[in-house]
Order: sequence, then C-alpha cells, then structure tokens
Amino acid sequence: MHALEERGWTVHRCGQGTYPPAVQHALRHTQSALRQFPDLIAARGSDLVTIDAKDRMPSTHTSRYAISARTVNAGLLFTATHAPTPLYYVLGDMRVLTPAEVLHYTVHALRHRSGAYHLVSSQLAHPFDEVFGQPAARAA
Repeated sequence: MHALEERGWTVHRCGQGTYPPAVQHALRHTQSALRQFPDLIAARGSDLVTIDAKDRMPSTHTSRYAISARTVNAGLLFTATHAPTPLYYVLGDMRVLTPAEVLHYTVHALRHRSGAYHLVSSQLAHPFDEVFGQPAARAA
C-alpha cells in the first residue's frame, strides 16, 4: 500500500482483510471467490487497478512462486467480470504478475505434485517500478 502511495496512487483496502473476524473465519471454510477478492484498489489519474498482495513468496529454495490454483481461477474470473480493471499479484519480493500471466507461464510447465499450485519462475515477474512507476522525488 505504501509503495503505491509513494508512486502517486490513491489506495484503499478491500477484500477479506477488511471484514470482521467472524466473516473472515466463515470465508476460510468456503469455496467462495470472495476469499480471493483483491486486497487493494488504487487509482492514479484515470488509471484504476486492483492488487492481490502475496507477501509470503517467492520460494527461497526454488526461485519460483507458488500461487494457488484457486487464487488464479478467482483472479481470471475477477478480471473477466470487471474488465478492463486489471488485477495484479504483488509478490513478497515486490515483483508483479497477472492471473493471465501465471496461467500462461504454467500451462505446460512443471506442476506442484498436488495440483493445487501454479509454479512460476521468479525471473518471469515484472519489477514493481515498471508496472506502477517510480517513487516521487522527495524534497531535500
């Protein structure tokens, strides 16, 4: 959130992190796509984006991100129903992917043995600054 604000974006929290604990608990026990709703919505000028923060990635052992198949499926559904508003996954190392990129990069790639995750090389992700801009210059 702060990294976006430093780049001139106005940011608002949304998604399950904003719900009362009882609602969060109930959502954890469902298959609802509301569990995967983006964490943030942001605007800069006429640009509008949504962000799903994935802060516990990448794998320090494999140089890959493990993004749940449920998350990707919900992300694709979200972008299809809310087009043209993009959804970005911002990963723990401040790199960025979209749901479509995750699917594209993994359709013929190595799968997690459970099938529950898409494994994406961290080298394929975009630098945060290339997607959202450079931080504003600070006054001296």
